[in-house]
Amino acid sequence: MKIKSQKDFFSGVMFAVVGVAFAWGATTYNVGSGARMGPGYFPLMLGILMAVIGLVIMFTGLTVETEDGELIGKWAWKQVAYILGANLAFGVLLGGLPSVGVPAMGLIIAIYALVIISSLAGAHFELPKVLILSTVLAIGSYIAFIWALKLQIQVWPTFITG
Repeated sequence: MKIKSQKDFFSGVMFAVVGVAFAWGATTYNVGSGARMGPGYFPLMLGILMAVIGLVIMFTGLTVETEDGELIGKWAWKQVAYILGANLAFGVLLGGLPSVGVPAMGLIIAIYALVIISSLAGAHFELPKVLILSTVLAIGSYIAFIWALKLQIQVWPTFITG
């Protein structure tokens, strides 16, 4: 068989692989039944649904003719590095690395770092807009997680709060 749309085919492969991984991982939990669902029921059903959707998309990529075959372009390595680096920085700043001696910096600083670093992946970087977005996201996160849900997350670094 010839792949008629690379984008559809490989995105279907991605959905199918993630779906199978979720379904497989869900089997380590008690699945239960439809009447008495266990903790593994929802991830199992979601994984199966994702795998089926992936198979349908893969089938579409094999059967629906496109003009140029919708070739997959080059990897955007710069963007991948910035996005992964932003998430890594968020995790390290939020929780710290006690084994290396890096203290937790708290939710607010972690969110600012996440937004600033990930915005460097875009084509246009405008610091005032990024700072406004960071502030809105930090306030929203504080309201949602600290105030509304009452989660015990460090908000500020210990050298500020004492």
